[in-house]
Amino acid sequence: MATGWAREGAVLEQIDATVADAVSRARSSLPSGPSQSHCSECGEAIPIARQRAIPGVRFCVSCQAARDAEGDSFSGFNRRGSKDSQLR
Repeated sequence: MATGWAREGAVLEQIDATVADAVSRARSSLPSGPSQSHCSECGEAIPIARQRAIPGVRFCVSCQAARDAEGDSFSGFNRRGSKDSQLR
């Protein structure tokens, strides 16, 4: 496939690197260690079933849902450095 100035396979490497970054970011946000008995945000008791299901849990379901909604705004990286992205 003709890619202009890029070497063969460069686009696939960009895609692989973007996926690897996303997986790394997701893994770094996973809880670890002992679970807490009460939510770090609101102080509500965390159910035993949730503590057992998610090792290292720190938040109740409602506080975790609010934190997850805040984190959905990540836009990713533009690895290609296209002219259009540089002009914005």
